[in-house]
Amino acid sequence: MTARRGSLLKRLNIGKTVALTVLLAIIGLRVADPPAFELFRLKTFDLYQAGVTSKDQPSQILIVDIDESSLDRIGQWPWPRTRIADLIARITADGAVAIGIDVLFPEYDRMSPGELAKLLETDDPAVAERLKALPSNDQKLAEAFAASRVVLGQSGFHKKNPQWHAAIEQRHAFAVSGPEPQPFLDGYPGIIRNIPELEKAAAGLGMVSIRPDIDGVIRRLPLVVMAEDGIMPSLSLELLRAATGQTTILMRTGNAGVNSLVLAGAEFPTDTAAKAWLHFRPHDPGIFISAADVLEGKSAAGGFAGKLVLIGSSATGLFDLKATPVDPSMPGVELHAQLVSAMLGNQLLQRPSWAVGAEVLLTIVLGLLMIALLPRLGARWTLVAGAAAAAGIAGGSWWLFTNSGIILDFAFPLLGTLAVTAAMIVAGYLNEEVQRRQIRAAFGQYLSPELVNQLAENPERLVLGGETRSMSIMFSDVRGFTAISETYKDNPQGLTALINRLLTPLSAAVVQQRGTIDKYMGDNIMAFWNAPLPDEDHAGNACRAAFDMLSALDKLNAEREGETGPDGLPVKPLKVGIGINTGQCVVGNMGSDLRFDYTVLGDCVNLASRLEGQTKGYGVKLIVGEHTAELLKGRFALLPLDRIRVIGKAEPEEIFTVLGDDSVLGSQTFTALVTAHDRLLSAYRSMQWNELDLAIGECLEHAPAFHIEGLYDMYGKRGAAFRASPPPPNWDGVFDALSK
Repeated sequence: MTARRGSLLKRLNIGKTVALTVLLAIIGLRVADPPAFELFRLKTFDLYQAGVTSKDQPSQILIVDIDESSLDRIGQWPWPRTRIADLIARITADGAVAIGIDVLFPEYDRMSPGELAKLLETDDPAVAERLKALPSNDQKLAEAFAASRVVLGQSGFHKKNPQWHAAIEQRHAFAVSGPEPQPFLDGYPGIIRNIPELEKAAAGLGMVSIRPDIDGVIRRLPLVVMAEDGIMPSLSLELLRAATGQTTILMRTGNAGVNSLVLAGAEFPTDTAAKAWLHFRPHDPGIFISAADVLEGKSAAGGFAGKLVLIGSSATGLFDLKATPVDPSMPGVELHAQLVSAMLGNQLLQRPSWAVGAEVLLTIVLGLLMIALLPRLGARWTLVAGAAAAAGIAGGSWWLFTNSGIILDFAFPLLGTLAVTAAMIVAGYLNEEVQRRQIRAAFGQYLSPELVNQLAENPERLVLGGETRSMSIMFSDVRGFTAISETYKDNPQGLTALINRLLTPLSAAVVQQRGTIDKYMGDNIMAFWNAPLPDEDHAGNACRAAFDMLSALDKLNAEREGETGPDGLPVKPLKVGIGINTGQCVVGNMGSDLRFDYTVLGDCVNLASRLEGQTKGYGVKLIVGEHTAELLKGRFALLPLDRIRVIGKAEPEEIFTVLGDDSVLGSQTFTALVTAHDRLLSAYRSMQWNELDLAIGECLEHAPAFHIEGLYDMYGKRGAAFRASPPPPNWDGVFDALSK
């Protein structure tokens, strides 16, 4: 059992090693976070948004939309800045708290009076002079900005972008609580600014740039970015700052990056790059008011009172449409509106800085749990436990999302755990396949294909390291093999061919009767029954194998008739002696650390070898021990031979020969032989030598039918020897063998 447990532990350790390697690889990939991992994680987050409807957000934000209708009614874009000024004035007059403009004005208005005057200087100098005296459209828009509370948008640019008319001006005050945030923020080398007159008149400047995730979908919006080496707020954050009259924005940071932003006492959670995760709503036409309706006085009076207003465009031709998890084509200005609403309603989602660590730790814990449980519970109950854990994790993460707005990636721990479990199962399967191949390789030459398949499919039935069983052991040996070998002394290849020709059919006879060939020792075969697979009739099968071996030898001798040996003389028939004994043995892998074999050990093994050696002296081809005979009784034609004490053993053993199966057992010839033979043994053991001679004569009448004449010749000689030198009066009838 110790060896079996050791083998099992070895197999489990292989599976655990593979699983731990897979777990470490998965954790390493998560730390590296390749695009495929990031994309899968983002798609997992989309499931939250698709499965949970966003809460109603404050209706404090409106969008004045430069839509397709406005372009049809007012004219193509860009409009004169005076129209924009009129739009700002109307919104302000209607009571708007602050206005954010998601439109850039990087160049001067080409429709300003001064610009038109340049076109008329040649054709109509007088008109040109009057136009030059008029204020510019940009000046009127700047005056409208100054009369209101306007936050003007700026855009990040992929390279340094020095604009001749726009000096770099840092107008934003940030206080930082913690490490410097710059390394973690989204960065832009340059900024596309508005003309300086408008920026100076604006109450604030905010970045409108939004970078989508790797699949082109926008899931989070930056509250702060780096641009031209300065920290810049987003349009949404700056709009709230301007609306609340604050001058400073507080950034709370940690070693992993930004944690949150604080404005006017309200704290807004962000990811480490100062981006806000939104629980997006589908496009909401209810917060859109056409710019043309405002300019034409068709919007409801007082509709902007107490509102934050964003000016932007949904017109397809102005290319400001974005994809979100819930809408493939949403106006970009609406993203800013949803961000402002979420900030006002304290409804930003949270992807805290500890989220990655928690997901990795959960993956490690679950992976190690599966590695520990699988060998103990088996695949079925481990899968049940894994399913319960999966449900708990998915349910827990879903609960955190719906109740606290916390986003955790439940898919990564589950898939990581699944990969670890699959690795253990696959490793176990492959290990079993390797074990089956090893079993087939080890036993394929010594067992029947049927037994090899059974053993390969049920390797647990192979107990390694030693197990005690009742077994039947066989030894067979060629008679006079030394003399045969001498004739081949100049032709060793010929001797090898003869041995192979002999052992092949004899081995087949063993294997076909469910026997296991232990080893070949020159011309000798050692085999056993009842291991590695159980064999209830191991003694009977061993005896049948002996009969088949003798029959196969007769066929081989018939084939060799007429052949000549290396000496040029006709070959002599090959003869074998077979000994079978049954008893308790230890069977398993025996040997050293360098080499071992599957074999048997025990006293009954030694006795089987001694019995094979006695076949020549008794003139029979097969001798079995008394334990074997006991198992064969009533099914085979058993004939007791003698009670002998073999070399190396103190206790005597009664030995038998087997003359056939149950068909011989019931024959008249065998019955008559047994009657005469019993008288022979009785006379021999009672030292009645005259009676012995008479019994021998009667036995010889039936012996030729079984080819055992040599047995009675041996008793005749032994009786004559005892006449000349009688045994002692207390003789127990046991013959002490003088040779092996």
